[in-house]
Amino acid sequence: MATTPQATKRKWEREGSPWTGLWAVVAKEMADHLTGVRMRILEILIVLTAIGTVYVAIQNLRTTVGEDPFLFLRLFTTGKDPLPAFVGFLGFLVPLIAIALGFDAVNGEMNRRTLSRVLAQPIYRDALLFGKFLAGLFTLALVLAAIWLLIYGLGLLRLGVPPSGEEVARSLWFLVATVAYGGVWLSLSLLFSIVFRQPATAALSSIAVWLFFTVFWGMIAQLVAQGLQPVRFGLPQEFLSQAQLELGLARISPNTLYGEAVLALLHPTVRALGPVLPIQLQGAILGTPLPLSQSLLLIWPQLTGLIAATLLLFVLGYVLFQRQEIRA
Repeated sequence: MATTPQATKRKWEREGSPWTGLWAVVAKEMADHLTGVRMRILEILIVLTAIGTVYVAIQNLRTTVGEDPFLFLRLFTTGKDPLPAFVGFLGFLVPLIAIALGFDAVNGEMNRRTLSRVLAQPIYRDALLFGKFLAGLFTLALVLAAIWLLIYGLGLLRLGVPPSGEEVARSLWFLVATVAYGGVWLSLSLLFSIVFRQPATAALSSIAVWLFFTVFWGMIAQLVAQGLQPVRFGLPQEFLSQAQLELGLARISPNTLYGEAVLALLHPTVRALGPVLPIQLQGAILGTPLPLSQSLLLIWPQLTGLIAATLLLFVLGYVLFQRQEIRA
């Protein structure tokens, strides 16, 4: 017999909605994250990194005030030896923060024998797992938003000029892309927290996957592309096919997707991602920037890929968590 909406509503009123207690879990987990020693150490690290890299960038950019229409975007992309640009640090720090937020979310409760007590309350498994994920994502977004405001505040004080609306919009989309990038690693660490009973094993597995995609996947993609699309006669079509295959394989990595999204958002003159054909160079030679809408169309597949990877990993963890046996 099919369940009607009225019957479902009466059941929820009698037994409680599956999302009962969701926001209580979110509030409690966020409080734990923001007041924990682990997060404070990571927050101090990323704040010091932001101040150092942005201070160096400002020293280089003060001579171009009034000449560069995207001066504030350069705060994120300008570096000077020995410090790289701030986005370079984010590529390493955001996965570490996300993994630190999720690697012991479930198995930590099991080891402390508190998971059965929590589920004995009017809180369903759905609300518990989704609340832990949302709490980690909100905490990551809060930390990144604070860093974003810190960078803009330093820029206003040291450069003495306000940012344009285009710069603010592009940097906000950059913030969205960074949160989506962190969401992938948060979902992965949450998945390993469900699969492995020991938090140390879940943390090491998450870091191993991150290192694999950061260090080794680019080399593997290049070798696979050379094996599947070898250049036999030296024709331009062969080189182009090999480059396209290598890029397609490299885009399996969240690092590649995030790097391309950041490149198009913070460098408005970028008109193509991947092999550039002569027809795509029109306008780029003169340095004509793309409007924000065109840049968003350019990176829409990358943003969709990051969000899809986050949802896929979370759904996999959700299915495994629902099938686990939890005893008091």
